[in-house]
Amino acid sequence: MKAVAPSSCPPTNPEEGSRGSLGEGPLIAVVGVTASGKSRLALEIAERFGGEILNADAMQVFRYLDIGTAKPSADDQARIPHHLIDLIDPDESYSAARYLADGSRAIAGIRSRGHVPIMCGGTGLYFKALLRGIAPVPAVPAAVRGAVREMAQREGLAACYAELVRVDPHAAQRIHAHDNSRILRALEVFRATGRPLTEFQQQVPFGEPPANLLCVGMQWQREALRARITGRVEAMLAAGWIGEVERIRGMGYPLTLKPLQAIGYREIGELLAGRLPRAELAPLIATKTRQYAKRQGTWFRNQQGPGGDEVLWCPPGEEATIIRRVGRYLAGQA
Repeated sequence: MKAVAPSSCPPTNPEEGSRGSLGEGPLIAVVGVTASGKSRLALEIAERFGGEILNADAMQVFRYLDIGTAKPSADDQARIPHHLIDLIDPDESYSAARYLADGSRAIAGIRSRGHVPIMCGGTGLYFKALLRGIAPVPAVPAAVRGAVREMAQREGLAACYAELVRVDPHAAQRIHAHDNSRILRALEVFRATGRPLTEFQQQVPFGEPPANLLCVGMQWQREALRARITGRVEAMLAAGWIGEVERIRGMGYPLTLKPLQAIGYREIGELLAGRLPRAELAPLIATKTRQYAKRQGTWFRNQQGPGGDEVLWCPPGEEATIIRRVGRYLAGQA
């Protein structure tokens, strides 16, 4: 298959439409928790059936965050075109709404080349946004956004969260008290419209997933996954993860930025600040990664799949079964 350049979608208005246009034709989603082998399975499917891979990992949209996000290697990206990777700098923001717009456009491009779009990642919200849509929310004026940011700097995040509890208690129940971006976003919407964000989100319920979707996933027993996570953390550190964080800091990006507070990046920042002993780094990152994987697994089980659809779970060693199933699906044999 001839390689094409990865898509570099221009910024979009995060308040655009509630549903992307996925069009006709097959669509494959490869899901699972971190370190489960999703990327390897997606690559094999893409190589066998003429596919291109659409990133569905919220961290891989950021430039320079490569090792710690398990971003596809240069060799893998040369083998198979990948999309929605390296879209923005660490000090920029990205949303599910923008992913919906960018992903819809990328899928259309893949199909125009006669290839099969294959979503791959572990960010459930991105899958749900693209496959089932999101509620449209009015644009927030820059002045309102600035006022909310000023409040956060002046009074602190705790005060912002207290206001959110008052004006939108349902959103406050869903949003963690330390989730800076989501707290401020909900306050911005309320101040701009006089209506809680929850009200907008309830206006347009999620639609049905596309009928042409096949969803497959890798599933490991707990102890086996635990060992894989530990091994991957150690391999990432051996590959230069600490140096990656040092380079990003050297480029002028403060380690307090949201993407650099993600699992692993935050702990390495603590190490570089002298607040975490080197011997404790790998075990701490592995523990937090396992906790995150548990939350991911719960989400996918509760959703019955990224779009509310059934997932064909693949135990390790059974990948050939999934490959055959994908072949029958693409041949129109269900």
